[in-house]
Amino acid sequence: MTWTVAVAGATGYAGGEVLRLLAAHPGVTIGALTAASSAGSRLGDHHPHLLSLADRVVQSTEAEVLAEHDVVVLALPHGASGAITAALEQLGDGSGVTPLVIDCGADHRLTSRKAWEAFYGSGYAGAWTYGMPELLHDGEDHARAQRAELTTTRRIAVPGCNVTAVTLALQPGIAAGLIDPSRLTAVLAVGYSGAGKALKPHLTAAEALGSAQPYAVGGTHRHIPEIIQNLEVAGAAAGSTHLSFTPVLVPMSRGILATVTAPMTRALREALDPDATLRAAWETAYGALGSGESLIHLLPEGTWPTTGTVLGTGMATVQVAIDRGADAVVAMCAIDNLGKGTASAALQSLNLALGLEETTAITTQGVAP
Repeated sequence: MTWTVAVAGATGYAGGEVLRLLAAHPGVTIGALTAASSAGSRLGDHHPHLLSLADRVVQSTEAEVLAEHDVVVLALPHGASGAITAALEQLGDGSGVTPLVIDCGADHRLTSRKAWEAFYGSGYAGAWTYGMPELLHDGEDHARAQRAELTTTRRIAVPGCNVTAVTLALQPGIAAGLIDPSRLTAVLAVGYSGAGKALKPHLTAAEALGSAQPYAVGGTHRHIPEIIQNLEVAGAAAGSTHLSFTPVLVPMSRGILATVTAPMTRALREALDPDATLRAAWETAYGALGSGESLIHLLPEGTWPTTGTVLGTGMATVQVAIDRGADAVVAMCAIDNLGKGTASAALQSLNLALGLEETTAITTQGVAP
């Protein structure tokens, strides 16, 4: 069986990466490519690297066009997806049939209306099934719980890219009760594509090259409540998680390197072998490469994640260690923000929802140098 897929927001970075992966997917046919201000242009004007789609004309983003497909991927700015999905629901009221919709934006990620309104300041569109198959669930079969939800849903919210990096770095320690979530500190080095494609002065080469720029400092970044939401699913007590989160734009086009520090719990301090106990929690969650999570690689001890090794892939590399001088755990994760952070996560969820092999068309081999 072949499914038709439409991509809204096709001219942006996320939309382009989704299309790059879909172009190699054996089970789908790429249908309408839509956008707002760039409607009427050729896709090749925006993504010249997508040769097989370069001559396709970008259409206006209209629910009537999207509704003709089996799957709709939304790669739109936050606040834009809610109206489109509402229109799709209205179109489907008569027949009861609507496309599988996968939203790469933020509109449907948060389960808390209060958190949405506090961090986004617009109307709350409601939560959808969360598109992180590897999300750990407290007290459940970690490898199956989130995947079971994704196989039965028609509405999927893809996680934020920074959220993915911090969650994958830290969640095994939360689930095992080895780290204290009350004082978490996350500092992320983020490639410039993570800031979007808008032409803003601080995103130009003249400002970016040779400079590192922090942004959304002091607890203002919109990904904070989403990270806390995930850690509570993994086992942190509600209201107990406090996160200092600081992203820093660094001179690379894509990639995220997240460094997270967290206090050790008494259980970890008093373990017979704290280092082995800590390592075992990450091994239990992710397994060894080839025998556990296929898109998460727990690196050999003493080896630390780098963004270069995951460039262009749907992989995440993680590592963890104890910093005894600080009485803390240091956990790190490297991802491609457009890969595992967005498009690969969308495809992973699409595959599960359609009953396909989870990693179909997801690239796992990086490039070097």
